[in-house]
Amino acid sequence: MKIGNVDLGNRPVLLAPMEDVTDQSFRQICREQGADMVYTEFVSADALVRSIESTMRKMSIADGERPAVIQIYGREVQPMVDAARIAEQAGPEIIDINFGCPVKKIASKGAGAGMLRNIPLMLEITRAVVDAVSLPVTVKTRLGWDHDSKIIVELAEQLQDCGIAALTIHGRTRSQIYNGEADWTLIGAVKNNPRMHIPIIGNGDVTTPERVVECFDRYGVDGVMVGRASIGAPWIFREIKHYMATGERLEIPDTEKMALIRRQIDESIERIDERRGIMHIRRHLAATPVLKGLYNFRDTRIAMLRAETRDELLAILDHIERDILSDPTRRIVRV
Repeated sequence: MKIGNVDLGNRPVLLAPMEDVTDQSFRQICREQGADMVYTEFVSADALVRSIESTMRKMSIADGERPAVIQIYGREVQPMVDAARIAEQAGPEIIDINFGCPVKKIASKGAGAGMLRNIPLMLEITRAVVDAVSLPVTVKTRLGWDHDSKIIVELAEQLQDCGIAALTIHGRTRSQIYNGEADWTLIGAVKNNPRMHIPIIGNGDVTTPERVVECFDRYGVDGVMVGRASIGAPWIFREIKHYMATGERLEIPDTEKMALIRRQIDESIERIDERRGIMHIRRHLAATPVLKGLYNFRDTRIAMLRAETRDELLAILDHIERDILSDPTRRIVRV
């Protein structure tokens, strides 16, 4: 799959943009684990134009995470054009426009998936951003606003006509948020539309290596994007790539998984500070599958998620690895 001049090879697997998740450290780890391309957290066009420091930091890209995409969102043409030009100066390989975020505070103001209620403006913004920068511009969106307006097949053609280099589709409407099952049949319909010639990337409910292969085989997409399943589990990309190459599941030792979690903690603290770095990493700790299905783990889990210093948190993780993960009687089910 090629997006502009960015060659991602055959059947690439991408890390989805996720707010408060896909910081630089996590992106680089996911690349090391096999993700073919990574996306920043979404970046507010208005905040970029105002040079808000915390927003500007989101665009910092390390050499080890390339190819990387900066994703921007907004609801007005000129701020989006200005933001795209600012993002281009940060040196990504691609600029992506977020027309898919379903969060109320974003969508209710007309940005993100809210743009699905104003298709003429969506197309105007897309066309203007494409014309404003020299980098490839892509779009990420959803099937439509709600069950009665699943417009993605027609919308995909319109976005392609605006000059985008690839389209990512999350298989839900905005009204679904993340509830129900992702509908990949419409993603497949877009891909199999003979009038479409840009790469189509599918997203939604991709949680296992087997599902990745099924999405490629059954729906014919050019790429598959992994989102929530990677939170607390960046090694999922290594598992996926192994399965795609061999048809067999890769068993990664818990010691290797815990080492990656510790690395995330240290790099999060180094990037921000101890208190906020630990708060940031709690989402990964709460979600990580390596700590799911453990017997009598509730008190330890609470202590882990309440730890306020690096030493306290690492001491708890040492206890988990030494006394819990190594004890087969503490395992109920692994998920």
